[in-house]
Amino acid sequence: MIPRYSRQQMQQIWSDESRFRIWLEIEVHACDAQAKLGVIPEEAAAIIREKADFNIEEIDRIERETKHDVIAFLTSVAGFVGPEARFIHQGMTSSDVLDTTLAVQLTRATNLLIDGIDQLLDALRTRAEEHKYTPTIGRSHGIHAEPVSFGLKLAGFYAEFARAKKRLIAAREEIATCKISGAVGTYAHIDPLVESHVADRMGLVPETHSTQVIPRDRHAMYFSTLGVVASSVERLAVEIRHMQRTEVREAEEYFSPGQKGSSAMPHKRNPVLTENLTGLARIVRAAVTPALENVALWHERDISHSSVERVFGPDATIALDFAIHRLASVVRNLVVYPDAMQNNLDALGGLVHSQQVLLALTQKGVSREDAYKMVQVNAMETWHNGGSYLERLKADPDIQAALSDEELDALFDLDQHFARIDTIFERVFAR
Repeated sequence: MIPRYSRQQMQQIWSDESRFRIWLEIEVHACDAQAKLGVIPEEAAAIIREKADFNIEEIDRIERETKHDVIAFLTSVAGFVGPEARFIHQGMTSSDVLDTTLAVQLTRATNLLIDGIDQLLDALRTRAEEHKYTPTIGRSHGIHAEPVSFGLKLAGFYAEFARAKKRLIAAREEIATCKISGAVGTYAHIDPLVESHVADRMGLVPETHSTQVIPRDRHAMYFSTLGVVASSVERLAVEIRHMQRTEVREAEEYFSPGQKGSSAMPHKRNPVLTENLTGLARIVRAAVTPALENVALWHERDISHSSVERVFGPDATIALDFAIHRLASVVRNLVVYPDAMQNNLDALGGLVHSQQVLLALTQKGVSREDAYKMVQVNAMETWHNGGSYLERLKADPDIQAALSDEELDALFDLDQHFARIDTIFERVFAR
């Protein structure tokens, strides 16, 4: 992932230095376990533990000749260790190192993603409570439906990202497995206790059953989870983008002093951050299909999964990490316009209360079919010609026969739409 959309902490997880350092840890821990089992001398394990290191430039140079990254790495390490290097990688295959390392990287990456979700949840809760009773219009099909509060909108996103956190925790557990089982997973040349030892030291658990690789259904589940979280990021980003439209202007991204919106039009204040989030969500979701396709490898393994994972593993986690932190910042600094929300709410002359009138008529003994017609006739007249929907209803003799002016006034009271907000907030934030 390009630096523009990368946070240093996440980028570091996928750096060459970090990757090779994890490789080295795995090899050293395996040697320690082998020494305890008596497979290699204790003195050799101690020397390996003390001297083992690598040189990235040397690894790159050797790999250009050998065309094999793990062999290049082991050759570089041997130069630091000396004769005892012959005991490194005993009974192991390359995937023991590569797959276990990928598990470590994805586990650490998930920790950062969860931390970002926590920051986003804090921002959403703060703004939801701030605007718990700020009236705004709820929309279905993009059309005015009924009143809601802006805080209620944000509480819904809080609930969604709380689910996202649970999914990431489950995905972390799914992916955090260690494989040190040898060439085709039979432990023919290495004791399973070595795997257990390495897993414990690396914060993983032994894979239940590996072939030459950790089964890729785990990775498919993991990246599918990232795709779902990315879609949640995009859903909130799209909501903000719609609210920032000039015709709506209910909220907007913070526009900092000195910021420019357009090279041609000095008046522009564009939703560039949330538009960016929509784009980054596409990057994350792009990993889902190849992750699913990686499940069906040939027999005990082939390497068709390898190249694609080297690309989408870093890209998907780095992009989602950046997106989550950017979204948290957008929510914290979101500029909200309650007056514009109220103006939009009133734009249709009270039509948003039509269901209340419909239900009240049925309570008075009018059939639902007749009530619907009575309410809709006046609604369409207001839709086409403007004016006050309430006054039209008061002037309709059929409506008047069932509902008094005082009863109609009560039906247009906004508070009735907020009566259950406390209940919803308790459900959302008590968990």
